[in-house]
Amino acid sequence: MKRSDLPEAIVAGPDEELYIYYLKGRVAPGIDLSAPGFIGNWEEDGFSFLFYSQACRQRIAALLAAQPQLEMIDAFQMPYAEWLGERPVSYRVGRFDIVPVWDIERKENDAGGDLHRLILDPGVVFGSGTHATTRDCLRALEIVYAEEGPQSVIDLGSGTGVLSLAATALGSRSTLAVDNNLLAVRTAARNFQMNGMTDRILTVQGRAEVFIEHPADLMLANIHFDVTRRLVKSAGFLQKKWFILSGLMRSQAGSIGEHLVRVGSIIRQQWIGEDLWHTILGMNP
Repeated sequence: MKRSDLPEAIVAGPDEELYIYYLKGRVAPGIDLSAPGFIGNWEEDGFSFLFYSQACRQRIAALLAAQPQLEMIDAFQMPYAEWLGERPVSYRVGRFDIVPVWDIERKENDAGGDLHRLILDPGVVFGSGTHATTRDCLRALEIVYAEEGPQSVIDLGSGTGVLSLAATALGSRSTLAVDNNLLAVRTAARNFQMNGMTDRILTVQGRAEVFIEHPADLMLANIHFDVTRRLVKSAGFLQKKWFILSGLMRSQAGSIGEHLVRVGSIIRQQWIGEDLWHTILGMNP
């Protein structure tokens, strides 16, 4: 596969400059934000982050004039890798070969026959796949599929979609990827398209607590502790045979683990990444 065969990357590469406009308020629905270099709009808690690959102050000034509910807080220019907090690189975990879209041609002849190659364009969404929690979730997925082949998966807080891609590569026939952030949903959808998995993965915007009732053999949740705590107390959680929980620090993992024992769940294995992040693989009775 060549890069020319893939959709244009959201960001051209790790050295690309980002222009970020930080606004108080949310852009009104239906407003066209497109301009040369527009990447996306990250909305959270009543604030908006508008991303461009080139300076766009005139477009932002026009937006502010047209929508008085918006207020400019700040503007930033920084390398793409600095925004993500890391330089996205190709890496392997077990049989997974995670390749950023801008590395695909360089890595074309560097693949083994038993590897699952996953092409990833993280865009401006946190989650290029190199974080300790993602790596440990990938290890847990391999264990689950070596023992049993879950046919349906729900990925709560899916971000860029890397765990959904991995579960589908291992054999899931029906994967539901859920994220509350629309830009994350759109980014994940592009990744599913690039990997030819749109027939087996559906991505939707919504709160994890709403979708926990969706039936699935395996639940993935690399997500905030407060959300995980609510998820494991729901009836929908106990209906999932397998679960992988991550994004937990020590005391949080202890609290979740105590609850799992009380409800009869079986903790099969745990990982501690970077001496901080806990990942739990388990089964429900």
